[in-house]
Amino acid sequence: MKSTVCVCVALILGAAAAAQAGALPTASAGGAQDQTAGGGAGASTSDPSSSASQPALQEVVVTAEKRRTNLQQTPVSATVLNGTQLLHNGVVTVDQLETVSPSLAVDNFGQGNEFNIRGIGKGEHNTQTQAGVITYRNGVASFPGYLEDEPFYDISSVEVLRGPQGTFAGENSTGGAVYINETAPNFNGVNGYVLGQYGNYNDTMLQGAVNLPVSKTVATRISFYDEYRDSFFHVTGPYIGGNGALKQSAVRFSLLWRPSDKLSALWQTDYAYIDNGGYMASPAAATTPLYDVTANGHDAAIDQIARTTLNVNYKMDNGITLRSITGAQWGRSVYAADLDATDKLNYTFSDLVPGEMYSQEFDLISPEKGFLTWVAGIYYQGLDYSYPLGQGYHVGYPPGIYDQYIEGRVPNDTAAAFGQLSFHFSRGWKFQLGGRYSWNDTTNRIYVVIPEFFYNQYVHQTEHDDRLTGKADLSWTVNPNNYLYAFVATGYKQGGLNGVIGTQLQKPFRAEYVTDYEMGWKASALDDHLRTQIDGYYDRYHNFQVSIGDPQEPLQTLEVNNPSPTTLYGVELSAQALFGHFSFDGNVGWERTSLGTFFATDNRLPVVSVCNPMTGPSSFSCVNLAGHPQSYAPSLTYNFGPQYVFDLSGDSTLTMRANYSHVGSQWATLFDNATLGDYLGARNLLSAQVSYGRGTWTFTAYGTNLTNQAYVAAADAGLRWAGFPRQYGIRVMKTF
Repeated sequence: MKSTVCVCVALILGAAAAAQAGALPTASAGGAQDQTAGGGAGASTSDPSSSASQPALQEVVVTAEKRRTNLQQTPVSATVLNGTQLLHNGVVTVDQLETVSPSLAVDNFGQGNEFNIRGIGKGEHNTQTQAGVITYRNGVASFPGYLEDEPFYDISSVEVLRGPQGTFAGENSTGGAVYINETAPNFNGVNGYVLGQYGNYNDTMLQGAVNLPVSKTVATRISFYDEYRDSFFHVTGPYIGGNGALKQSAVRFSLLWRPSDKLSALWQTDYAYIDNGGYMASPAAATTPLYDVTANGHDAAIDQIARTTLNVNYKMDNGITLRSITGAQWGRSVYAADLDATDKLNYTFSDLVPGEMYSQEFDLISPEKGFLTWVAGIYYQGLDYSYPLGQGYHVGYPPGIYDQYIEGRVPNDTAAAFGQLSFHFSRGWKFQLGGRYSWNDTTNRIYVVIPEFFYNQYVHQTEHDDRLTGKADLSWTVNPNNYLYAFVATGYKQGGLNGVIGTQLQKPFRAEYVTDYEMGWKASALDDHLRTQIDGYYDRYHNFQVSIGDPQEPLQTLEVNNPSPTTLYGVELSAQALFGHFSFDGNVGWERTSLGTFFATDNRLPVVSVCNPMTGPSSFSCVNLAGHPQSYAPSLTYNFGPQYVFDLSGDSTLTMRANYSHVGSQWATLFDNATLGDYLGARNLLSAQVSYGRGTWTFTAYGTNLTNQAYVAAADAGLRWAGFPRQYGIRVMKTF
């Protein structure tokens, strides 16, 4: 394991040093040659014996600053992959992005996920705790931390931005942001693809897309995805539903109207139905095999998501672009779980949560040339979760003996204004200053009902916060092959509401914020056949939102803010190479995190005293967490993927590809108690595929988690969830 890391680090550092060879042709960032799933051709191979005739790496574009910019000359730490690269690496959902990007951990606990970049993101799984890594689809923010399991199909690119994105992504990006860009219609005639798959566990999948130009100014695209898979689990006991089998279907319709070079409008509408058959779990401290589950409670997990987006761009005569981005989303999440995950007790949880989310953004974007360029915009978002009467949040300890229901609505409103100025000086120097003022308001309008105790209380609470975030960066294009940058960036995530503990209304928890100091070097060498990116960062993370025992009623859980800042710092390295028929990509991330003074009660243990977060005093149950690592923050992550393409007779090729990913061990809580299931061991996942291509046909044999590592993917509330076991099968794709 250590030798693998050393080899990868040595390659990246050596490549960076090689980039100092002198001024070479202008670099453009990118990955290795590829043919997109939508049928677009990538770079073609040529005579590998002639370095000058070999194709260079393709350009990679990011949209992080509201423009299409070259990744190699943009002051941001990012991983960008196209649709084919996602397929080659076995990335089908947001969860699996941790296998292709450094410093990223995704822990799926069932109805949502803890998505963290550099140890910052989402640590608590409730609708009041917002996500710290926001996901955008087609420029529109998605539900934060929930309803994110839509499969990746007919994707143009995915951009993973690391570090706070407080200027453009907004208040839910303390850890970073993910931009998912679905393939838009084009005017290149009728084209598309069909892809079928069959694998173990009867994993049967069919997806495809067809592009249909209607006229010279209108084009449409229709995409679909359908998959069925048997359960990974052996479920015994008197369970009454759900075994982890997967059924999901999705469809997308897109329409592009481009009446002139100045005006374009892109409308995209998605619908997805995802039935995970319940998220099967076992007790966190269990020693039984991960895929052996006993239960006597109902398990269910069904998400339905509908989204429509409209992106309109109008370029005025003076070169300024007016952009409107409109989004409307509807979701419905049904979840049920056996809280004790055994066939002995009968503690259960269930909820049905409809959600609605509406957003509108207007941008003004200056022409790209000139000494001063700028972007300005305004934004509004309305998010509303509901808990229907008799169907919403329900906990039974056990049902019929003690039942607690929550009914009502939790609306949330966000508004913002933002802008960025870019000053382009001579000799390759550039200075940017961006800022965003955000305003948030969240409200509880709910009833808490315990029928056995004739308890029915209406709760009306409001939490408001606002903050200025932004970024100041200085960059220098030393020569066409070397780019240096340094910046200070800030981000924040709004606070939320605790509700009622006992009969007392609890105080809200405050917003959290982070200040990130970062510098980096991006380079290219060997006639742009080798690219490297190196960055280092130091963060001060304030008010981390975490659930602990209530200081006054320790047996009850209360969400509070860490009273002392967490210190985080680390280094990330990436490399991409293309030499004739051989290509390679690799990433390494190393991080250290350390909490400040913070006394907290772990109410999973016997409670012996009251515990003040700042002063304690220290006791068996009141623990000073100073020096503990941030939760969901693995110290070491890395991945690398070599690929080789063999030219066969005619127009045939044979492509061999492998990908190895390591996500280091991490802790699910700040208490670091392994006996209670807090420890999540390292994940070492190997995938590979062999593809035979002839003309427009591609036949692929694939395998993921080839070593069949059994690992805990998430731990929470006394339960553990297993990661995906070994999967393998065949795919057949036809492009046209």
